[in-house]
Formats: sequence, structure tokens, C-alpha cells
Amino acid sequence: MLPEVSPSPLSACIAALNARHANHTALAVLEYCLDRAVLGKTALVSSFGAESVVLLHLASMVDRSVPILFLDTKMLFPETLAYQIEVAKTLGFSDVRILRPDRQQVLAMDPDNTLHQRDHDACCVLRKTQPLANALASFDTWISGRKRFQGKARAALEFFEPDGETRIKVNPLAHWRPQEIRQYIQDNHLPRHPLVNQGYPSIGCAPCTSRVQNGEDPRAGRWRGHEKAECGIHLINGKLVRGVLPQGEKL
Repeated sequence: MLPEVSPSPLSACIAALNARHANHTALAVLEYCLDRAVLGKTALVSSFGAESVVLLHLASMVDRSVPILFLDTKMLFPETLAYQIEVAKTLGFSDVRILRPDRQQVLAMDPDNTLHQRDHDACCVLRKTQPLANALASFDTWISGRKRFQGKARAALEFFEPDGETRIKVNPLAHWRPQEIRQYIQDNHLPRHPLVNQGYPSIGCAPCTSRVQNGEDPRAGRWRGHEKAECGIHLINGKLVRGVLPQGEKL
């Protein structure tokens, strides 16, 4: 019989947090993270995509000074860049930080902006995963807008999850359903991303995002035709791993 393995301090903390907040609302989870600062230095990461305004609006009701991290990959739709400015101004956030890929690394790895055509994963690491990792290095906790209904690796999301060995990731909207997202935007008269009405229910970088047809999964337009579902995040042997897949590994 294998010896019983005690959970790590972070795992025990995550389990306790999820048990404590099992029946709480998204707003209550945000208040816990931001009002009391019990989880250390916290940032909210937003793509300013199709549904991002819901989490941003909820956060604005708790603390408009929370750092908002926005990844400008330099390959976004112009509509996303304009929408980011509009939403941040409308909701009154005072600390929006624009993250961009390292210029020298881009020149070395993707001088002609075609890396995404050869290696989607490497492009995501260069333009998304690494810049975000660098920015999050000074934070103890970060808030995400991921939801269970988005499926695949997100289907079993809880409010709190570990991010590495020491950082906590919070998913306040984990249990929300698509109709609740739409209703919240409508009831609160929030600005919609202009591409949503053009057939883009999930919006990423322009070269890797396509329109979605009626009846398709909302994320079907992301990396269409490729076995990829997350930006630089992979599932290997049942575990989420950041970065480029090791040679020979399959998604």
C-alpha cells in the first residue's frame, strides 16, 4: 500500500477556500479577494473579449483600483483594442496595465509575424504566456473570467485553483451559464464587443480567430482546424502544463 501523501499547504488552502465559498456568488468571491486582501497582492487578467465586461463590471463595484492586466499580443483585432479603452474608461479603472511581448524576442522568433502559421503553441508562449507570466511574478493571486460552460479543460473549474506552487487563481464566474452572461450584460446596459454581432462569440488574436456558425461550439472559431483549446496551456498525463509541448507529446 502506498503511504498517504499529505496535501501541500497550497492545496489545503485551495480546498478550504472552495469549501467556504461553495454557495457564494461571484460578487462575494470578488469581495473576499479584493476587499479583505486576504489572498495577498491580487490582479485581474482580462482579454477584453466577448464576455469580459461582466467580470470587469463586477470588479468595478468592489475596487476600481485593482490592477487590470491586458495582453496586447500585437496581433489583436483593432476592435478589441478600441473596446479595451472604452470599457476601462466606462467602468473607471485606474490601473490598467498593457502587457506586450518582448520586442527583441519577437524580432528573433517571429520577425515576419508568421510564427502562428508554423507553430501556434510557440506563438502563444511568445505573445501571451510569457508576458503574462512575467507580469504575474509580483502577484500572489490573479482573477480570471473562465467558465465551466466553455468546456474541455474548463469543464470542472472551481472558484479557486492553484497556479503553480505558490500562486492562487480565482474564477468568480466558473458556475455562470451563457444565458446568465447575456442577461447580465443586458440588464446592466454594458457595452458589447463590436465583433460579437458579427459572429465572433469568442475572440482572440485576429489570425487565429474565425466566425462561428449557428450550432457550433462558441470556441470553435479559436485555432480552427487545430487540436488546441487554450493559449499556451496543455493537458499532459492529466495535468495542466504551461509552455510549448515537449517533443513527441500530443494534446
